[in-house]
Amino acid sequence: MTTEPIIRVEHLAKRFGTFEAVKDVSFTVNRGDVFGFLGPNGAGKSTTIRCLLSLIRPDAGKVELFGKSYANERSAILANIGSIIEKPDFYRYLSAERNLEIFARISGANVGKKEIAEMLDFVGLGDRGKHKVKGFSHGMKQRLGIAQTLLHQPELIILDEPTTGLDPQGIVEIRNLILRLRTEQNKTVVLSSHQLSEIELIANRMVIINKGKTIVEGAVQDLLDANDLQVRIETDDAGAAKSVIVAAYPTTDVTQLNARELEFPVHKDQVHLINQLLVNAGIPVHAIEPKRKLEDYFMNIISSEHVA
Repeated sequence: MTTEPIIRVEHLAKRFGTFEAVKDVSFTVNRGDVFGFLGPNGAGKSTTIRCLLSLIRPDAGKVELFGKSYANERSAILANIGSIIEKPDFYRYLSAERNLEIFARISGANVGKKEIAEMLDFVGLGDRGKHKVKGFSHGMKQRLGIAQTLLHQPELIILDEPTTGLDPQGIVEIRNLILRLRTEQNKTVVLSSHQLSEIELIANRMVIINKGKTIVEGAVQDLLDANDLQVRIETDDAGAAKSVIVAAYPTTDVTQLNARELEFPVHKDQVHLINQLLVNAGIPVHAIEPKRKLEDYFMNIISSEHVA
């Protein structure tokens, strides 16, 4: 399967006075990706995104979108991008429909009431188009913001922390909407998020940056290795279970969390063998569950010697 790069960032650097916000960031986003952009606070994510949108100018490095450079084709590039940076703002005392009409006119998008109604329906606000935005929840405003990014039919959508402050239902709604942007609207999505489990669920590729530098980039499945799990086992006697597991697998690093729970890394093909091992030893197993693999990977990678 061939891939077509839609974003290329090479050795990006940006300084504010004496502070190096971004030192050396590189990554590639391919057409059709839901691309996770990860890093702790202060890693340089927001600065990088603002460089991607030409809101600030990098001091060094290369930013190329759709095979074009901002130096020569800024208007053409921005015409093909929709974005939400921080939180979307609207005219509170106007309806959702009227807000989109105004933003369409500002952006020069040639859309009528029918297209706006379709966009509102796509984001799950089809029955709220006539309602004033002041009565919308945070989650509804986020979905309206995504509708706004679609007004001019861009190929690329950039979302900065779109699930921040949302309740669990709102997070699920935004997650499903992002997936539909890819599958139904054929959009490429760059998603900056601290919700690491969300990235694991919806992104196919990702980059992790820390202290202004790229640490690792690649396919989520390859980076996490779906065969290698971190599992938690609940038994009647965690101490006895640990002794049995270590005796059979002496190189396994088993952590006893409390009197009933153990945690350890294991290949997925060994899970049923360990379960059978404990049952044969007379130790009932009440639960076996994987941990959030991406969060463990994320914490390990940013604390490694590569970012020391």
